[in-house]
Amino acid sequence: MNYIISLQKKKVREEEKLYIVEGDKLVKEFLAAGVRVRTLVGKPEFLNSLPVVHKHGVGEIIPASYEVLKKMSSLTTPHNALAVIEMPEKEVDLRSIAHGLTVALDCVQDPGNLGTIIRAAAWFGINNIYCSEDCVDAYNSKVIQSSMGAIMHVNVFYIPLKDLLEKATAQKIKVYGTMLEGHSIYSYKLANNGIILLGNESKGISEEYLTFVTDKIMIPKLNETRPGIDSLNVSMAASVIFSEFTRSKGRQM
Repeated sequence: MNYIISLQKKKVREEEKLYIVEGDKLVKEFLAAGVRVRTLVGKPEFLNSLPVVHKHGVGEIIPASYEVLKKMSSLTTPHNALAVIEMPEKEVDLRSIAHGLTVALDCVQDPGNLGTIIRAAAWFGINNIYCSEDCVDAYNSKVIQSSMGAIMHVNVFYIPLKDLLEKATAQKIKVYGTMLEGHSIYSYKLANNGIILLGNESKGISEEYLTFVTDKIMIPKLNETRPGIDSLNVSMAASVIFSEFTRSKGRQM
């Protein structure tokens, strides 16, 4: 039990190459997808409800009471099961940025935002997200919860963003920077490939990356300024932008 609790710490997750998934629905989705499950812990009735085929390949299955699950859980109200998942082996290949859309995140620090961006990327068929090294950990439990299983379908890498952006510049790949002084995304001509660069929740895109931006875009506000509504949440903005790129691609096909 203590070993599973220790995986709530980023350092331990990175050392062990493991992370935790919690919740009946999420655990079932990971099992059905055939990902590598090291340990499955659940109430007996939950474990008994699983199809036999979904238990194949699970390293260890441990029946547990609600009290035990509560001690292991990072949630205020634990569910009937949690699973310890092996992190997939993924190699950074910056050559892939020449094909399709790629997302780059600069210091996105809220777990809910990152999880929602991962979920939106999966929905719109974006396979790769490159995070600056000061972004929140993609295997943080809150990120996993808000991504709702999409982490299985999107590659999330942590690299110095300058390396990625320099590669894009060398290959003459467009870098779309989201900023208030940009062109309206609804009237701007969008390419089928390129990098969508999204900035920090409060500070936006860092000064050091602005020189790499080839196309400045923004989501226009269609009403007057109102107290408390001065900007869009970064994950909300990401969803709108991904959708518009998809719509634009459809027009070009």
